Amino acid sequence: MTAKKHFEEAQKVLNQFLENELNFSKIESAAELMANAVKKGNIIISCGNGGSMCDAMHFAEELTGRYRNNREAIPAISINDPAHITCVGNDYGFDEIFSRYIEAVGKRGDVLLAISTSGNSANIIKAVQTAKKKNINVVGLTGKDGGILSPMCEIEIRAPYSEYADRAQEIHIKVIHALIDGIEQRLS
Repeated sequence: MTAKKHFEEAQKVLNQFLENELNFSKIESAAELMANAVKKGNIIISCGNGGSMCDAMHFAEELTGRYRNNREAIPAISINDPAHITCVGNDYGFDEIFSRYIEAVGKRGDVLLAISTSGNSANIIKAVQTAKKKNINVVGLTGKDGGILSPMCEIEIRAPYSEYADRAQEIHIKVIHALIDGIEQRLS
């Protein structure tokens, strides 16, 4: 595939996302859900694997740090501590790395941003199951057909179908930036 073909393919997927107005109402609803949680003293927790972990980290650091403008820090945590991940992975298995963290720090009224390009990552599914037990609302960023994760979310925002995860991740980062902006607007 040529370099230009990558951009053409990305543009095609972005155009498919833009054509579905429901995507934008879901983003607005998710931003509202997250901002309301913060207003009530709760936190936003995010998790994902690989590139999706990097997106989860980016989401949280933009909230605790700064997105575009100076403002008060917004309480957000990405589950990415290597000591936690290797401890839990070793003692309980990789499927438990996110759920154990949510079990430890999550509380009723928090919001979990669960990112899985397939919607089928076992450790993300376990994290969502744990969140549900604790009455934590779930916003899912998915791809393909949404997978097992899709019906488990209060709000699912799905990238248009593409064969590879990179196209979904490109949509996810745009959704993440829109979410951050929406949260900031509602809290300012």
